[in-house]
Amino acid sequence: MESVPAPDNPLHPTLREPVNQVDPRAKTLWRIGPLILGVPATIAAIVVAVVVPDARWGATLAAIALALLTVFYTVVVPLWRYRFHRWEVSEDAVYAQSGWFVRHRVIIPIARIQVVDTEAGPLEQLLKLGKLTVTTASSAGTIHIEGLDAELARATASDLTIRTQAFTDDAT
Repeated sequence: MESVPAPDNPLHPTLREPVNQVDPRAKTLWRIGPLILGVPATIAAIVVAVVVPDARWGATLAAIALALLTVFYTVVVPLWRYRFHRWEVSEDAVYAQSGWFVRHRVIIPIARIQVVDTEAGPLEQLLKLGKLTVTTASSAGTIHIEGLDAELARATASDLTIRTQAFTDDAT
């Protein structure tokens, strides 16, 4: 019978909650999308309710529903996501956890990393945030860590790239 490695064995990374939270500015980033979509949609429903008498009740209900959803996705969801989105780079692996209803945890051993990159869209650049992506040869082996400080994302990508150079064997 084969023994199971001890959870604290450094040669066997364990699936656990990573220690680092994303940058607090990620909450602002996660609020902007619902505001960009929700506010105009709510205003449009209000305008229809005022201008089109036959659609008044339906448009009013739609405006209320849109306003409530916008508030929920602007206030509650970013706080909940921030609480659970975590990441960590250890000596042996990159850990990531995401999700707000369904938790998704991934470990990528350093030896398996093939590509490390950073990305920052216009809103991320405005908030000085970035996204770190760590990829393996496996389609299931990709980690996306959103909401990192842009400089930290670049430094982590650089560090991981240097560390992966130590592994010359084909780890796929």
